[in-house]
Amino acid sequence: MHPDFDVCYRAVASRDTRFDGRFYTAVVSTRIYCRPSCPARIPLARNVRFYTAAAAAEADGFRACRRCRPEVSPDAPDWDLRADLVGRALRLIAEGVVDEEGIPGLASRLAVGARHLHRLFVAELGVGPLAVARSRRAQMARQLLDHTALPVTQVAFAAGFSSVRQFNHTVRSAHDRTPTQLRAGSGSAGGEALVLRLAYRPPLPFDDLLAFLAARAVPGVEEVDAGRYRRTVGIDGKPAVLELEPVPARRHVLLRLRTADPCRLAPVVQRARRLFDLTADPSAVDAVLSDDPLLAAGVARRPGLRVPGAYDGFELAVRAVLGQQVSVAAASTLTGRLVAALGTPLDRPDGGLTHLFPGPETVAEADLDGMGVPGRRAAAVRALAAAVCAGDVVLDGPAEAGGARQALLRLPGIGPWTVAYVAMRAFRDPDAMPASDLGLLRALGRAGAGSRSSDLELRAERWRPWRSYAAMHLWASLAPTRKD
Repeated sequence: MHPDFDVCYRAVASRDTRFDGRFYTAVVSTRIYCRPSCPARIPLARNVRFYTAAAAAEADGFRACRRCRPEVSPDAPDWDLRADLVGRALRLIAEGVVDEEGIPGLASRLAVGARHLHRLFVAELGVGPLAVARSRRAQMARQLLDHTALPVTQVAFAAGFSSVRQFNHTVRSAHDRTPTQLRAGSGSAGGEALVLRLAYRPPLPFDDLLAFLAARAVPGVEEVDAGRYRRTVGIDGKPAVLELEPVPARRHVLLRLRTADPCRLAPVVQRARRLFDLTADPSAVDAVLSDDPLLAAGVARRPGLRVPGAYDGFELAVRAVLGQQVSVAAASTLTGRLVAALGTPLDRPDGGLTHLFPGPETVAEADLDGMGVPGRRAAAVRALAAAVCAGDVVLDGPAEAGGARQALLRLPGIGPWTVAYVAMRAFRDPDAMPASDLGLLRALGRAGAGSRSSDLELRAERWRPWRSYAAMHLWASLAPTRKD
């Protein structure tokens, strides 16, 4: 259970949405667990228990509230940032590693024993990693039952269950109803695309987020159109089209996936959340950055500004290498040429989406002559691809940021700027700072705070542990002022 009862109860008494996902409120008299912001009558303190994880509440016999839907709360930002074993394990569970490889596979990826990992989970969360994985499957299944017309059996496997029997038992335990009963009460009309709703903590300036992604979109792979971000993705080697559409009035992002095979959804959902930085806690970030007069006006203008992540770490790293010493537009052009030459074409183009980004195996053996890529950068891209293939560089999954940074720096043609940019977007390090970036230095100079890397590094000490977000504000300050 959560250790600080008084803090949790005050949050429940004020129905504070900022605590949604950080803990769960279980009511002994009703055997129901809720979000802290649940609009139901505030329970008496003597009837309440607080849990750090929904899985722990479910393990103690509580079922999810049908009113506040705790299973669609934003993920807890603290766990998402932690680099310790439990934090890394939780991110791997969210990506579906337990669904595919079981607990032994999860422990192996983290280089620890399964028993030791179980002990750590029980100490931190109150339940083991298997219970957490089952809870997440049940949460995804509930969304699929509510918002899609997928057959119930197909929902089971799309949510990560290995058998329909296990699916039925877990969903019944978590929601006190069978999957068929949940589907009957959902009123789902179905549709062509598979749809999920991804929650976030407001505010979130989607115009700035989409503008950043649009300027850096890889031709043929990504596009921003009509307020939506769209891209091609590979799922078990099969092409699919992912679409993310903000719905600010409902505080969620609609995820649509067009695919012939809706299996293995957990990795897609987790990468989509990472791409839009939906787990961030904007109040914590803005409180630190707004204390600096240099950033205060920008924070007030763009509260909740996010650091866009990467759907695929290798793709982002390749683009970062190709973007060395060239403009954003030139980097996109070079990356588009690489995609056109080496990417896998879709059977049928979908708008401006035509190819899957090539994998490291393809790039490592490719001849990049004729694409306009300078020789040293071409060699750096191939070396990066070869290192990823060999496992010497890990850009996704449980990569430990410090070790991954050092592995990148050992590669030819990759320096501190590239590593810092990859750390910001692929490793999702909230405290990275590409101090030699010309755009950041120009923004700093405009503000009258110096224009050298040393000036930026000194000033950036004020922004810890959110220097990545500070960099986003500095870049945003260079954009033309929008007319409302």
